[in-house]
Amino acid sequence: MFMHGRILKAGPFPSGRRVRPFVWSMALRSVTALVGGYVSAAVLATLLARLLPIARVEATSWGMILSFPIYAGIALWCFHEHRLSRVAAAVWGIATFGGGLLWLLGVRP
Repeated sequence: MFMHGRILKAGPFPSGRRVRPFVWSMALRSVTALVGGYVSAAVLATLLARLLPIARVEATSWGMILSFPIYAGIALWCFHEHRLSRVAAAVWGIATFGGGLLWLLGVRP
């Protein structure tokens, strides 16, 4: 591209600029919301289905039904909270702790 006699580099990062820190922050926040939110919602739904004192089929249905608003709430909170470290610690902590708890509880009798 020419502009007033100078050649400008075209592309996403002209003149060799580096990616800004907020781009990495938003990318990590998005991965945490998408992947971590899904894992956390799945773990919480499975825990709910495992711990409800009703029939296995009904407990599984309630867990699946409630997993959608849980996932939406976690994903929205990931973008609402100001600190990325708090978001990552909470979401991945829920997923890890819940997964460990499910492993300890085992299969529902």
